[in-house]
Amino acid sequence: MPYKEKIILVTNDDGMFAPGIHSLVDAVRDLGKVYVVSPDSPQSGKGHAVTLREPLRFNKVKTFEGIEAYECSGTPVDCVKWAKNVLLKNETIDLCVSGINHGANYSINIIYSGTMSAAMEAAMEGIHSVGFSLLDFSFEADFTGSAKVARKISEYVLGLEKDPHNPLLLNVNIPALPEEQLKGIKVCRQANARWVEEFQEGTDPHGMKYYWLAGEFVNMDSGNGTDVTALDEGYISVVPCQFDLTDYPAFEKLNGLVNDQ
Repeated sequence: MPYKEKIILVTNDDGMFAPGIHSLVDAVRDLGKVYVVSPDSPQSGKGHAVTLREPLRFNKVKTFEGIEAYECSGTPVDCVKWAKNVLLKNETIDLCVSGINHGANYSINIIYSGTMSAAMEAAMEGIHSVGFSLLDFSFEADFTGSAKVARKISEYVLGLEKDPHNPLLLNVNIPALPEEQLKGIKVCRQANARWVEEFQEGTDPHGMKYYWLAGEFVNMDSGNGTDVTALDEGYISVVPCQFDLTDYPAFEKLNGLVNDQ
């Protein structure tokens, strides 16, 4: 099947007017029939949240020339669910790409990331999926290099055989470097790192206390082959992910539970 017949779903968590999604659409627009479904407001940190207690609304917008696009009142996961079950219910989605996110989604950040949760939702539906993130939070970030990375990886994944029972789910992070300084791509494992958090306390004009979440990202992983190390060295990190959260090595530790019954 030629690329022009393939269907590509584009989404993100930064909203329809974030520069990152425009760069991503431009990167993949000639690889197939592209559809865009994106939140109508920034949804960073929403993880795999879905909307259950209020109706979802989708508005068709003319944001991308020649491409059908919709704004969603819900979360990134809502966008993918609706695209799969309503907009494209009679079609086969060949690839879902999410991003390009403004800011990093390496290591433990995948748990919180709306960008990666959208890609993961598509993978749960048997669709090859990739989440792209640029390590630059600025609205004026330069997406030139990251867009070329997104195209290269998207084209590669589109060329893979479909496997709805074992879809590919990739977490791609790109250093905030000029294009010519990117050293290449490394396939990595997720680093063992976490946020050491604190709540900053304040008082509003009405005398009521409020708390602002802050913290520091701490890498506790000194091993080789991690996404954090690759990015620090100027490489693009590609981490193959899965949504099966079973801790298989823990089965042996829990043998006593079964034997004691």
